[in-house]
Amino acid sequence: MLCELLTKEPSSPLASASGPWGQPSSSNPPPAAGRGETSRRFTEEKLGQAEKTELDAHFENLLARADCTKNWTEKILRQTEVLLQPNPSARVEEFLYEKLDRKVPSRVTNGELLAQYMAEAANDFGPGTPYGKTLIKVGETQRLLGAAERDFIHTASITFLTPLRNFLEGDWRTISKERRILQNRRLDLDACKARLRKAKAAEAKATCEGDAVPDFQQTRPRNFVLSASASALWNDEVEKAEQELRLAQTEFDRQAEVTRLLLEGISSTHVNHLRCLHEFVEAQSSYYAQCYQSMLQLQQQLGSSKGEIFSGTFVGNADSTSPLPATASPPAAAAGPLPAVPTIPVVPTLAGVPSTVAESVLNPSEVQPPASGTRKARVLYDYEAADSSELALLADELITVYSLPGMDPDWLIGERGNQKGKVPVTYLELLS
Repeated sequence: MLCELLTKEPSSPLASASGPWGQPSSSNPPPAAGRGETSRRFTEEKLGQAEKTELDAHFENLLARADCTKNWTEKILRQTEVLLQPNPSARVEEFLYEKLDRKVPSRVTNGELLAQYMAEAANDFGPGTPYGKTLIKVGETQRLLGAAERDFIHTASITFLTPLRNFLEGDWRTISKERRILQNRRLDLDACKARLRKAKAAEAKATCEGDAVPDFQQTRPRNFVLSASASALWNDEVEKAEQELRLAQTEFDRQAEVTRLLLEGISSTHVNHLRCLHEFVEAQSSYYAQCYQSMLQLQQQLGSSKGEIFSGTFVGNADSTSPLPATASPPAAAAGPLPAVPTIPVVPTLAGVPSTVAESVLNPSEVQPPASGTRKARVLYDYEAADSSELALLADELITVYSLPGMDPDWLIGERGNQKGKVPVTYLELLS
């Protein structure tokens, strides 16, 4: 029965090395698995036609973790490059310079270019005109913003983008190379296992045929002799296949250990990328802090120049810098537009004190109201004073208001008895 089952085994791959009678020849051993054999084994595994040596669960988890790290690192790197340089043509140019190992030329930022245009426009319009002065101030701030952006891009490229690129172009390429070698070692190991199984099957078949008593009247004596010699030859082939299997198993185990150590190094990569991410956040925070400080200074400068241009006139608009009421507007006020507000009386400018700095040196408790022209105003909403220079308000109370040269047009000086301070115009209803 065993002989009948063994006869159904597939033909031995050693047939190409057989002698003239179909038995293997000791002078022609089976060749080792080459590139064609490896490709064939890989295809058969994908089609489910060949057995595959499975890796342990821990190793598979390391492989999946490495693939996940590589994929997300690529996505984060690409999107950070888009954040730092939205222009795709500029990104391609920088990429080519890096591949050619050449220094990337310095490029003017959008803020610096805008600053240049504003400065040129101010010279044409007249640097002494209000519009020209404002263009110069805004342009200088845009230049500072552009310089801050340049520093941020440079710092982010060094501290964040470069480590990500080094991982993808260095560590990951090494890991991929060792994984390919491990794949080939595994395919060689599977081929050796298959060769050993077939050699043992052929040996068992030859042994069964040699154990049978030949009928010399129906069987040629020479066939019996060849069957006996075939059994010995297949025994040699089994020994060779076992030796090749041991060698392939050793090579596979060695390569698996090398690959495992590289994959476990992904944890160190995560720690390094975490540190780089903290540095990127610090650089971005510093950049936005510089931008905020520059814009805050510009806003203060524009506020003083705005008061200089429109001194003595109340100008209400949607871009008002005075605080908005905390409560909803009354229904009557929301029903229609407010009537035009007449001009607020202005205290004459003090001798020797420029109007542009009047607000900065203003102490409401020391300001004397004008002899005539003060106005009454009704408070629309409660207002809590932010500091000692402001006057707290209660809804529906009446106060006296007037303006000073150089003040922000969104603010007035308010008096209530012996109390005096700045009040926001949007909280008041001026009475005629």
